[in-house]
Amino acid sequence: MNSILIVEDEIKLANLLQDYLRLENLDTHIISDGALVVDWVKENKPDVILLDIMLPNKDGLTLCKEIRQFSMVPIAMVTARVEEIDRLLGLEIGADDYICKPYSPKEVVARVKAIIRRQSALNQQELTPSILEIDEQKFTVAVKGNKLELTAIEFNLLNALAKSPGRIFSRNQLIDTIYSDNRIVSDRTIDSHIKKLRKKLNQASPEQEIVQSVYGVGYKLEI
Repeated sequence: MNSILIVEDEIKLANLLQDYLRLENLDTHIISDGALVVDWVKENKPDVILLDIMLPNKDGLTLCKEIRQFSMVPIAMVTARVEEIDRLLGLEIGADDYICKPYSPKEVVARVKAIIRRQSALNQQELTPSILEIDEQKFTVAVKGNKLELTAIEFNLLNALAKSPGRIFSRNQLIDTIYSDNRIVSDRTIDSHIKKLRKKLNQASPEQEIVQSVYGVGYKLEI
């Protein structure tokens, strides 16, 4: 049974959402205090987190960023703050989806089930042969069995994207992932490396765009 963590300080709303999710045979747990979330996630490893932004003691944006330091569990931000800046902030720290209040509980259930299906498909994909093979120990990459000659930066970019297929990474997230020395790197530098990487991938697999750009946000890997 899939486990859903509801992080919401409006108890009536959280209970209503819990009832609807349980009708779909989804195991649920409610936390209303932001300070309790990280330890619970580490111990219980939920399959999906519904994370409200406005919480007592620790807000949802901070929690999302902290959770991303140790887990890639799908996180859907639940908020009444629909301004575009909040959406971009959520993406910057690793949110996978957004659910805006006021919402229909049925809509939330549908979104949660869609996230579970997507995650299940990704897990199944890991069990089947992939056109993309990455060996972190040997520092090699092959597409359809053909090895690619990549620079260290290109390898690290591809490896970061490949660890979470379908997830959108902002340029800042990619910078933080591949540069560990806190150097100042511009978005254009990342775009340049991605352009060269995509060219090599497209030459090996012209019928499929493995690394895709998401306008105004960043990049993702699709296989």
